[in-house]
Amino acid sequence: MRRLRSLVLALATILLAFVAVGCTSSRAQSDSKTIVFWNPFTGPDGTSMQKLVNEYNATKPEYPVKNISLTEGDMYAKIPTIVNSGRGIPDLQIVHVERIKDYVHNGILDTYDQYLSNYPNIKSSNYVQEAWNGGSYEGHRYGIPLDIHTFVMYYNKDLVAKYCPEALDDNIVTFDEIKAAGEKAKKDGITALGLTWWKPNYLSMLGQQGGELTKNGVDPTLNTEPAKNTLNFYKSLYAAGITSRDGQDPMQLFLTGKEIFHPEGIWMVNQIRESKIKFGLTNAPQVSADPKKMVNWSSSHQFVLLKQAKRNTAKTKATLKFINWVRTHSIHWAEAGQNPASQAITKNKAYQKMGQSFLLKSKTEQESLRIFDYRYNGYVADFLDRYALDPVFGKTSIEKYLKDMQSTVQDKIDAQITD
Repeated sequence: MRRLRSLVLALATILLAFVAVGCTSSRAQSDSKTIVFWNPFTGPDGTSMQKLVNEYNATKPEYPVKNISLTEGDMYAKIPTIVNSGRGIPDLQIVHVERIKDYVHNGILDTYDQYLSNYPNIKSSNYVQEAWNGGSYEGHRYGIPLDIHTFVMYYNKDLVAKYCPEALDDNIVTFDEIKAAGEKAKKDGITALGLTWWKPNYLSMLGQQGGELTKNGVDPTLNTEPAKNTLNFYKSLYAAGITSRDGQDPMQLFLTGKEIFHPEGIWMVNQIRESKIKFGLTNAPQVSADPKKMVNWSSSHQFVLLKQAKRNTAKTKATLKFINWVRTHSIHWAEAGQNPASQAITKNKAYQKMGQSFLLKSKTEQESLRIFDYRYNGYVADFLDRYALDPVFGKTSIEKYLKDMQSTVQDKIDAQITD
């Protein structure tokens, strides 16, 4: 019995030591005068973010920034774990805006509310409205936007001149114009429209027809007439031979001069620029030529504060100093093909020459940017990415696809609420 008691005391001592080390480690990071900044920028955008961080640190701030880029999947997997453990939490974090609502409900984020009075220029009028709105939830500020990145449409200038020379007169290419060009081009073995990443293509057209992901903020509304119309429209284009085919690589078609229109993100501009084709950027394909009815699917990288039990006030204020500096020095981010969310970038002459800048140059274009920030957006995205173009390619019926999407998302929501 005495040996057992000694063993228990020894184990207790070791456990307390580990706890003490963990608390000391967490406290040491909190008290450190280095801002640990996590983000999912691991490609060329990571190089651009590092340039921004280096430039900021060159100003000799009291709290320099340590930039840590993680793969997106790993980063999002780590966030709930570190917040729940209270250890290793970064001082500043980038997340996609669509995650903010769910993170708030799960107790993962702190607000900026008490710190914003020290930075009066971090305000609505200095940011693209759609991106700024996405960082607010239930009257509190949880996110400050870095950018608003948009799914647009690249076009081959030579092929447009040959098959649809008037399509870009108003900078809006309608599906009807794409279909007319495709009818002329297919006899020459040219594809009119690439079927690219399905989620933004689908949501952009859904939004143009008045479709929503939810009406009450909780329950999904996915099996609707606008959804059926969207799928039927794409299916008819595919059946008419206007689009790329199942199994083809739309990007390769575009880069080799065999595709007129290629919907893609603005972040792909540098890759496309490396090809020899003459290209331009315009709005995503639209149902209507009315600029007030345009919808360009968008998302936003947002600076957030992961929840900490004892937040260091001085360091948190220093993170906002960095965020505010980025707001007026984001040209490097634009060079990565992104659209910074700061309105200040629109006055930069170098930015004004960049292809993606058209999206921020007018109020009408800015109002076309649509973020689908439904709390359970991730479940919708998982379904769209997994089953993608199956009903367009005839692998399943439109009715079954929409019924399955509605029930799958609802089941996942119900399971989360129950948990």
